[in-house]
Amino acid sequence: MKTITENVETIYEIKNSKFITLLYIIKDTNNIKNILEEVKEKYPKATHYCYAYKTLNEQKSSDDGEPGGTAGIPMLNVLLKEDLINILAITVRYFGGIKLGAGGLVRAYTKSLTTALDKANYKELINGLIIEIKTSYEEQKDLEYKLKNINIINKEYKEEVIYIIEIPNNKLELLNNYKYKILKEDLIEKKDY
Repeated sequence: MKTITENVETIYEIKNSKFITLLYIIKDTNNIKNILEEVKEKYPKATHYCYAYKTLNEQKSSDDGEPGGTAGIPMLNVLLKEDLINILAITVRYFGGIKLGAGGLVRAYTKSLTTALDKANYKELINGLIIEIKTSYEEQKDLEYKLKNINIINKEYKEEVIYIIEIPNNKLELLNNYKYKILKEDLIEKKDY
């Protein structure tokens, strides 16, 4: 699995129709409605706002008034074929006056999205865990050594030192000598551990 490292915007034109594709990094579906509203405000006179997204637990597409199956589903199929996750793709269409036909629409939405994906940068994702670890101040140096290649999200100094880390599932044995609890399963960036 992979995801994009930054948001992307591209323009593709065919037969006077303009297709603006916007790629967004998302972790869940909570902000999709707000992002769509912002896109509609930015491009208020567009004819269609078609989209597709894929997260760890959900995927969806919308043709937004285009003939059924000619926009959203082809876009979602591209995301699935490219093994992309945590991504929202929106293609804004300005109709140019020349009908493209069903096959032409599928090709146009597919080409518009692949053009945007060609411009994107990616990072590999793997299954991981978000974990809280507590250790004494005396053991902190040893723990820090074991975590040298692990992403430390947060560190707090209280009665004990409390770490929040991202760790690949297959590196959990590094923590065998420590008190920890799994906060959640998540996709994390693949690194050389």
